[in-house]
Amino acid sequence: MGLGRLMVSLKSKMRSLKIAKKSEYDKVEKSESMRMEIRSRKARKLIEQTLKVADSPKSKTFAF
Repeated sequence: MGLGRLMVSLKSKMRSLKIAKKSEYDKVEKSESMRMEIRSRKARKLIEQTLKVADSPKSKTFAF
C-alpha cells in the first residue's frame, strides 16, 4: 500500500513539473519566410516521392 501512494504522489509531482515547464517560454510566431521555406520543403518532398514512384520498375505508366 505504501508503494502505491508513493507512486501516485510522484506522478502528480511530475505532472505539475511538466505544466510549469510549458509556461516558461512564449511561442514564436512564424514569419513569412519561414512559411515559404516550409511550403518549399513540402513541395520538394512531394516531388521526390512522385519521381520515386514514377521511376520504380513496379509502377505501370501509360503514354497517352
